[in-house]
Parts: sequence; structure tokens; C-alpha cells
Amino acid sequence: QVQLVESGGGLVQAGGSLRLSCAVSRRSLGTKVMGWFRQAPGKEREFVARMNWSDDNTDCADSVKGRFTISGDNAQNTIYLQMNSLRSEDTAVYHCASGPIAGSWIYWGQGTQVTVSS
Repeated sequence: QVQLVESGGGLVQAGGSLRLSCAVSRRSLGTKVMGWFRQAPGKEREFVARMNWSDDNTDCADSVKGRFTISGDNAQNTIYLQMNSLRSEDTAVYHCASGPIAGSWIYWGQGTQVTVSS
């Protein structure tokens, strides 16, 4: 069983930055692609960013493009989400996920709360 554990959330003022981390317990076919998602109160979960361990291919939602960056550390089995220029609308619980291919997310972390005050 793969476990994903997020950390790094917190309270930050608008315009500030946070870096989220997601530690992966072990690598497998089910962790070839890693992603970040978020869910705000009363809203559906939405895609934020994704990456492949095998190459530098990344993708992110238009709403965070130019502000958020996803990256990974192979040696530490950890992925990151660097969030800059945070806005109040970025407030949400952020979840890490993994799967064999993009769109097929089979493992999920418990989430970490990010609150941006305006």
C-alpha cells in the first residue's frame, strides 16, 4: 500500500508564499504520475498541477499558471508545490495524489489546509 503524506500548509497573507510537500512511502506503478488537487468549502475538488517522475513534463491549471510550480525530488520520494502570489481564492485543502497515468488517480493523501487572508 502506498501512503502519501502532505505537509506545509498554513495561514498566509495575500501575496505571500507557501511550499507544500508530499512524501511518498514507496514508488510503484501507481505513483508514476503525481498531482496536486484542492477543494475549497462548498466547491468540488479541482486539479492544480501534475508531474511525471520519469521526465520533466508538468502541467498546471490555468488558475495557478505562473504562480504555482510542481517539482519532485527522486532521492527523497517527495514532491512539492511552490505557491507564490497567493490569493484568497487559493484557500482550500490541498491533496496530493498519484496514479499510473494522468487522470487515473488511485492514491490520495489526507490533505493540508491552506488559508490565504486578504
